[in-house]
Amino acid sequence: MKILVVGAGATGGYFGGKLIADGRDVTFLVRERRASTLRERGLRIVGLGEPQVLAPKLVQADNLSGPFDVVLITVKAGGLAGAIADLAPAVGPHTVIIPFLNGMAHMDALERAFGAGAVLGSVVRVVTTLNDDGDILQLAPLAQWDFGEQTGAPSDRVRAILAELDVPGFTVQAVPDARALMWHKWVFIVTAGVVTCLMRGSVGAIVAVPGGLEFIHAALAESVAVSTQAGYPVPDEALVAALTMLTEPGSAFTSSLYRDVVAGLPNESEHLLGDFARRAADLGLSTPLIDLALMQLRVHAAAAL
Repeated sequence: MKILVVGAGATGGYFGGKLIADGRDVTFLVRERRASTLRERGLRIVGLGEPQVLAPKLVQADNLSGPFDVVLITVKAGGLAGAIADLAPAVGPHTVIIPFLNGMAHMDALERAFGAGAVLGSVVRVVTTLNDDGDILQLAPLAQWDFGEQTGAPSDRVRAILAELDVPGFTVQAVPDARALMWHKWVFIVTAGVVTCLMRGSVGAIVAVPGGLEFIHAALAESVAVSTQAGYPVPDEALVAALTMLTEPGSAFTSSLYRDVVAGLPNESEHLLGDFARRAADLGLSTPLIDLALMQLRVHAAAAL
């Protein structure tokens, strides 16, 4: 099975690297700067256990040809439009596209470009980052990948892909109704982004002050209401897990959106919060806390120009 990984950053590089380490046929579609680093140093996964140094197959957009059996899209939202244009030559009539992005706007874009039947739903959870040398630094053992048909039980094609993806280094499973799982993760991401960006601090710092706990509950309730109205009610166990993580006393947890904003990096506020707020408005729901966080982020972005 030929697999194309679009992007070789902290997430795509980790999962793609683990597939290469177990002998899978993986090619990375990368820009010249990242290609140069990977050619010079190899694809290096460090942080937990013995470092892995791999020699991946690399391709750039101007010499990409296909088709590939599976395309994994691991870029951030800001790179999605360019990635769609670049990967088009890799997509044939039976190519399956599996995105790693959070939120839902990318699903609409991919379906417009390649057809709804080509795109599976997917949720990944991994704690990795790129260090100053361009190595993939794994910070915690968590490495989970859930994917499947957007609605309905796992299909024959999903089971075939699962057999190919089941390698050491991460846990992978085929799930029913993957779109619902994506919505449930989106609820958590939106809530975490709202509370940490508005309060400019960790969840531990927020719950430590009067009203902080109630504020987090209110933000989560807004997000859950939108998901429920959209047809994806959040299971009780997911709510308990979200609240446990978002209200832990003394926790240093912050959202990746907040970390990007503080670091002055490009962020996914429109992809994550903007699209969520738009869908809420389309459903006739009021989301004052989400709207406030989004406005604050837009003011911050405008000031940075």
